[in-house]
Amino acid sequence: MKQLWLTAKLDIVESLRARWFQIYTLVFGGIVALLFVFGLTESRVLGFIGLSRLLVTYIQLTMAILPIFVLITTVRSVAGDREAGVFEYLLSLPVSLAAWFWGKIVGRYIVIFTPVFLAMLGATLWATIQDIEVPWGMFGYYTALLAVMAMCFLGIGMLISAIARSTDMAQGAAFMVWLALLLFLDLILLGVMIQGKVAPEVAITLALANPLQVFRTAALALFDPQLIVLGPSAFVILDLFGATGYKVFALVYPAVLGVVSATIGYVLFRRGDLP
Repeated sequence: MKQLWLTAKLDIVESLRARWFQIYTLVFGGIVALLFVFGLTESRVLGFIGLSRLLVTYIQLTMAILPIFVLITTVRSVAGDREAGVFEYLLSLPVSLAAWFWGKIVGRYIVIFTPVFLAMLGATLWATIQDIEVPWGMFGYYTALLAVMAMCFLGIGMLISAIARSTDMAQGAAFMVWLALLLFLDLILLGVMIQGKVAPEVAITLALANPLQVFRTAALALFDPQLIVLGPSAFVILDLFGATGYKVFALVYPAVLGVVSATIGYVLFRRGDLP
């Protein structure tokens, strides 16, 4: 455990010095600031005002920005160290492969999640100072949703990084994964599947295998429990999970997907040719 935390600390220090982290922090802090500037207390969307309206908008923007940031920066981790010859020094030090690999994940997770959470927490504290009602239930669920979102794409990124043999290949694969997930967003292919006489339950189940779709639908379910905006797809989703069940599924499935992806990445990394 000591080796793991030392590796995590080293990754955190390196990330704090990196330019991508400065941009990453500025983006999410800037989003919250802009949402306040454009009128936190004077706007209304579907009956949501004040901080509720900000959180609804913030989570939608985060789902578009966070995955690509996490994937592109994470895939450079193992692949970049392989190109830099770090593994040759690693094998000469009393640091196990497990401690190094999982320590990188722990350190990168802290760096990725902290700016996103602090931006949302800052909005909440400012709302409290301005005597604006804080929807703590929504804040808590969105925090959990962001936590598992970061975990999910961090695990996928580490898997890609362990497979790719160069930084360029890793970044290209990460972009293709993100693009493929976007193509399945909003249940885009459901119409084609149903026209091909695929059962609606099967089509929607395949669509919900996409973590981006799971996150977006869960965010919608918090202020639209009947998922009216999804049309007929909502009936299948609610019949399968129920409103509460789907919210739980939206937290469990991405977290499991991230952990499983990271574990597969570690197995491949351990069996692979490190140099």
